[in-house]
Amino acid sequence: MLEHGGNLRAASIRFNRPLADWLDLSTGLNPTWYPAPQLADNAWHRLPETDPELVRAASAFYGAPRMLAVAGTQAAIQALPQLRAPSRVVVAAPSYAEHAHHWSRHGHSMREVEYDALDAALPDCDVLVLCNPNNPTGATVAPERLLDWAAQLGRRGGWLVVDEAFGDTAPHLSVAAHSDSPGLIVLRSVGKFFGLAGVRMGFVGAHAPLLSQLADLLGPWTVSGPAQQVSTAALGDAAWQEAMRARLASEGTRLRTLLAANGIASSGTDLFQWWPEAQPEAFWQHMAERGIWVRLFPKAARGIRLGLPLDEEGWWRLALALEEWNRGSR
Repeated sequence: MLEHGGNLRAASIRFNRPLADWLDLSTGLNPTWYPAPQLADNAWHRLPETDPELVRAASAFYGAPRMLAVAGTQAAIQALPQLRAPSRVVVAAPSYAEHAHHWSRHGHSMREVEYDALDAALPDCDVLVLCNPNNPTGATVAPERLLDWAAQLGRRGGWLVVDEAFGDTAPHLSVAAHSDSPGLIVLRSVGKFFGLAGVRMGFVGAHAPLLSQLADLLGPWTVSGPAQQVSTAALGDAAWQEAMRARLASEGTRLRTLLAANGIASSGTDLFQWWPEAQPEAFWQHMAERGIWVRLFPKAARGIRLGLPLDEEGWWRLALALEEWNRGSR
C-alpha cells in the first residue's frame, strides 16, 4: 500500500506525541469542513441505492451531463485500468501516486512523463492520465488543451483521464462539462474542497456506456446512505460554496505569503502549497518534532507539500516553526 498524507496515528507513535497535539497539514483538505446535516432516521437502515437527487446535485455542481457516484475517486482510480485491454498508458508526473500504481498492475505498458512533455507523448499512448490542478505541485493545463488531447485520443479509441479532485477552487479549469464525449473521463471528489474525506464520496463523469461498465464492475451499494445524504446537502449549498471559495482564496494567499517570507518559493492551489525542498527529510523532521505533520516527497519529486491551518493558533505554530527552520538551515 502506498503512503499518503493524513497518517496521523503513525506520526503519533513515531514521535510519541498524542493525536490531539498535532497540527495536521499533510493532506491538503479544507480544514473547515462542511457542517454535516442531521441524517434521516432510516439512513443507517436502508440499503444504499443511489439517490437520483445526489446525482442531480453533483451534475449541477460540477456542470457535467451525467455522473456516477463512487466511494471516493480512489474507487474509480483502482477500477478504470480493469476496463481496458492492455494499452500504452502515460501518467503525468509527478502526480498522485495511485494512478501510476494501478495502471501498472493490469497488463498495461505504463510510463510516467513530466507535464511539459505530455504533448510529445500523446501520439504514442492510448491512455493519458493527469491531475488538474496537479497534486502535489499545483501545475495546471488549460481546458482547451485538454479537450484537444481528449479528441485525439477519442478518435482512436483512447482515453484522457482528468483527475479534478482539487478543482473546486478553480472551476474555470474544469472539463467536466464535456465529459459526455467518448475519450474523456473526469474524476471529482467531495473530500477536498468540502473537507469531507471521511464520507468517501467521489464522482466520475464520462459517456454513458463507460459509466455503465464502471458501475457493473464496482457492483451495488458502493456508497453508504449517510454519505449520500451529507454529500447531497454539501453539493447543493451554493451560499456555503461561494463563501468558502472566497475564504480559501484569502487563506491560500496567506500561506504563500508566509512561505515566501521565509525564503520558500512555492506553487500549489488555494488548499495546499508545494516546493522542491533541498532538504526534504530534514524539513519534515524539523516540523514533526514541533508537532506539525507535513507531506514528505522523498523520491523523484523531492519536496514538501503542506495545507492550511485550521485556526490562528495553527497559523502561529506554523509561522514559528518556519522561522526556526529559516534561521537554522540558511
